[in-house]
Parts: sequence; C-alpha cells; structure tokens
Amino acid sequence: MVDLSTTYLGLRLKNPLVPSSSPLMQHVDNIKRMEEAGASAVVLHSLFEEQIVQDSLELDRMLDQGTYSFAEALTTFPEMQTYNMGPEGYLAYIQRVKQAVSIPVIGSLNGVSTGRWIDYAKKIQDAGADALELNMYYLAADANKSSVDIEKMQLDLVKAIKANLRIPIAVKLGSSYTAFANLAQQLDQAGANGLVLFNRFYQPDFDLENLDVVSDLNLSTSTELRQRLRWVAILYGRINADMAITGGVHTAEDVLKSMMAGAKIAMTTSALLHNGIDHLRGILADLVEWMDKHEYESIKQMQGSMSQKNVAYPAAFERANYIKVLKSYQVR
Repeated sequence: MVDLSTTYLGLRLKNPLVPSSSPLMQHVDNIKRMEEAGASAVVLHSLFEEQIVQDSLELDRMLDQGTYSFAEALTTFPEMQTYNMGPEGYLAYIQRVKQAVSIPVIGSLNGVSTGRWIDYAKKIQDAGADALELNMYYLAADANKSSVDIEKMQLDLVKAIKANLRIPIAVKLGSSYTAFANLAQQLDQAGANGLVLFNRFYQPDFDLENLDVVSDLNLSTSTELRQRLRWVAILYGRINADMAITGGVHTAEDVLKSMMAGAKIAMTTSALLHNGIDHLRGILADLVEWMDKHEYESIKQMQGSMSQKNVAYPAAFERANYIKVLKSYQVR
C-alpha cells in the first residue's frame, strides 16, 4: 500500500494535496466536498488588511458622524465584503468550517503592515484555525521605499505575529525579490514555519474602447510550475521551514514534481475552478498509480530527491541552465 502521508507546519496530513485560498472557500459545502474528494487540508480565503482597516474606519465613523477624512477608503474595497464577509464574519466562518470537517483548516491574512494584524491573527487562532498563512501580496510601487525597507517590513511582521501565536505560520510570497534565497533564509530565522511559493500577481489590462483599467482572472497552467520547482529545489536542505508549492499544480505529475523538488505539499486552485472539486479524486488516483508503477512506497521517499542538493548536476538550477537552453534552441 502506497503511503501518501506528509507533514506540513507540524500537521500530519494524509496526502500532499491541499486546495489553496480562493473564492471556492466561501462556502462550507465546498470545503466538505473537498474533504470527501481527498483534500488533506484547506487554506481559507483571505481576510484582507484593507478590510480590517475599513472595519475600523466604519467603527470610527459611527462614533463620530462628523468625521469624513477617510471616506474614500470606505469605498475602495466594497466588493471584499462579499468575498471575505468582513473581519468578524470571517472569524465566525472559521468556527463553522471547523465544525463541518475533520481536516486541518488554515486561516489566511492578506497584507503587509503590522497594524491590527496581531489582534486578528490571535482571533483567527482562537476561532480554531490549525495554522495561519500570511499572504504578503505587495507591489513595490513606492519609489521612496528600497528593497531593504520592504523586506524589513515583512520580516518585522512575521516576527511580531510569530511571537504572539501558538499555532504555526506560513508565509506566502511573490517571486519578485532581488535575493530571494537570502530572504527565505531570513524568514526562516524569523520563525516562519513554512514558505508558500509563489503568489500569482494579477495584472490589470486596458480597455481601449472605454479607456479604462480593468481587472480579470486568468487561471494558471502547469507551465507556471517551473519557477516554483526551481526555487524549492534550490532552498531544500538550506532552510528548516517547510515549503509548499502553489501555482501550476493541475495534475498528479505536477504533484510528483513538487515533492521531488522538496515541497511538503502541493496546493491547487485553478485546476479546481476549471475542472470542479472532484478533480482532486483523479489527481490522487493518478498519483497512486504512478507511484505503484515506479515502485515508490511513500511520498517521503521522493521528497527532495531532485533538489539541487541531491541531483547529479546542481548547476542546472542556476546560470548554467540559462546557457544550456539558449544553445539548445535551433533557428529553423
């Protein structure tokens, strides 16, 4: 019998397949279906920093009807109310989910500044979340802030939250850092129990007819997996934090590659949005079939087997790969 079990953030999971934060998580029935289809844990949709600020501003407005200094902030993110139910609704929702399923439930906070994050991180913990994912979705658009400033802000946030929580925390990051390996090491030293690689940045487009900036959602494909595999493979054995791959996980093959790079879990969302929640069953069935065929007894047996630390040609993960690819392409 193939052993699919793994550990992530100190949690023992029955397999490495974890649905990640998405609008699918807004409904308890969806999460119950995920558990039935084989998901080993779930990451809930995010509580946004902007929503916490909006909630605080709304309270101030009710206490002082004459104050409108930040009126624009109250309407900047109105759609979030339906997405994450507001701060207090989010906490109540965690309790409902925990009562409905037996798999670990990971809460999610999305933002970059300390602010009231520590308070809400504690509340998410007290609501019953088994772990917390800090989603650091940040665009460095302020010319007055250096990369050192931004990384310090994020490290300070991790340290502050870690110091105030009992439950483990994972940090979900984008890939746009000058020295990502160094940042990963610093986050590890700051107390992060896990790193989630990588956040997908949703780019705005231009509507030429209406001269407007528009937002849309493009689902990932398996081709996006490569960047994640590369960095997990480089970091494996260099940091203590568990690593999760998210973005580009659609098939059993994607899960296998993630494990061999050195990840503890493979997160998926786009595949479920495109194929439905029951797609989890197919991925897991294909995973077992492949492992049986290739005589793997467990997931743990393959984890990190193709990391930079363990492959015969470690330079393939660095500049040598760039040169090799360019030389291999033939112009017809």
